[in-house]
Amino acid sequence: MVKRKIDPNKPKIKLPIGQSYIQVKNLVHKNKLNTICESGNCPNMHECWGAGTATFLILGDICTRSCRFCSVKTGKPYSPDLNEPKKIAESVKLMNLKHCVITSVDRDDLADGGSNIWAETINEIKKLNPNTTIETLIPDFKGNFTLLQTVINAKPNVISHNLETVKRLTKQIRVQAKYDRSLSVLKYIAEQGITAKSGIMLGLGETNEEIYDTMDDLLKNNVSIITIGQYLQPTKDNIPVQKYYSEDEFKALAKIGKNKGFKFIESSSLVRSSYHAEKHV
Repeated sequence: MVKRKIDPNKPKIKLPIGQSYIQVKNLVHKNKLNTICESGNCPNMHECWGAGTATFLILGDICTRSCRFCSVKTGKPYSPDLNEPKKIAESVKLMNLKHCVITSVDRDDLADGGSNIWAETINEIKKLNPNTTIETLIPDFKGNFTLLQTVINAKPNVISHNLETVKRLTKQIRVQAKYDRSLSVLKYIAEQGITAKSGIMLGLGETNEEIYDTMDDLLKNNVSIITIGQYLQPTKDNIPVQKYYSEDEFKALAKIGKNKGFKFIESSSLVRSSYHAEKHV
């Protein structure tokens, strides 16, 4: 029997434990809420749920796109739950969150891309939780600024949209997305006076120069916050990892990013876009 060689840089994920984790899990399941923590197999679920926080996934758990890095289900989604905005707001209150993160699947099947449910969710959270700050991790709405403006008008504190990878790999990794379109979305967000944030994953075959170029592209489009984490293959059907980066490499990238001009940067193997999001407000 041949022993499989283990890469020393491969992150070790802790198992979820603790009373706070159980309370959040019960709350999420009792209210039939979707979270990207579960749908996306997030490696930080133990830490975030253990601290009493979660990233809510709205507009269902079936995505109309099929990005090769993602474990969220792909197919024909159900009709939106019109009561979902109130359910999310009530859950935020039950969890006594000072900061909450909302994301969604892509809903290219809907004429409004789901933007109205987005806005209603933000408004309901504000109504019931006036002291809670809000970050939204949004899709690109196919570059439709009218739909994007619907979300902006609800005035979340931070709007994030992830590039996920470098320009050369975008077509291979994100399939239906476009690198330049994502940059235009981020630029539009920043131009409306809202903090723009983005994130990338490493280990998909990118070069260091491509990482630096991506940082520069984000800064040119007025993005002030970036998250950088290690891509981990969630299922055998997803694209395999090409490289595991060391924590020293992540620290070096954080230093480079700060020197380039980012106001805030999270760079570590298990960092995901909503990791320590409360610090980014």
